[in-house]
Amino acid sequence: MSNIVIRSLAELQQHEGQELGVSEYYTITQEQINKFADATLDHQWIHLDAERAKTETPFQSTIAHGYLTVSLLPYLWSQIVTIENLKMQVNYEIERLRFNQAVLVNNAVRLRAKLLSVKDLRGIAKASIEVALEIQDGKKPAYTGVVTFLYHFNS
Repeated sequence: MSNIVIRSLAELQQHEGQELGVSEYYTITQEQINKFADATLDHQWIHLDAERAKTETPFQSTIAHGYLTVSLLPYLWSQIVTIENLKMQVNYEIERLRFNQAVLVNNAVRLRAKLLSVKDLRGIAKASIEVALEIQDGKKPAYTGVVTFLYHFNS
């Protein structure tokens, strides 16, 4: 999959208001869900107990943690846009994050992104990106929101 390469604040600004594309699909496994539960100390049974989830939930399956799906944002975003010539990138904020649909174990998801705005903060690019995490063959996205990154370009 080809992606957009951006090397400066000016190049980033050229894409303002545009849908930038979609990432590859990524499958979320039970092993990943289990590791995320251990890393975050969130061992709620709906994520880990397949037998109980099968009988006691409308999903009939374990589901990924919502924050696990959010944590995939930088990885999936990097498949859409490659930012080069950086000193540093900072995750700045997430606005209007809404979880719309559970992601079941073994669902494949991908990110769709639109660059809403780019602001110049004394040479630091503040990029706000409208995101939707789409579930393969799903009717609704897993979540929608606006994520903002700060890009500190070298020059």
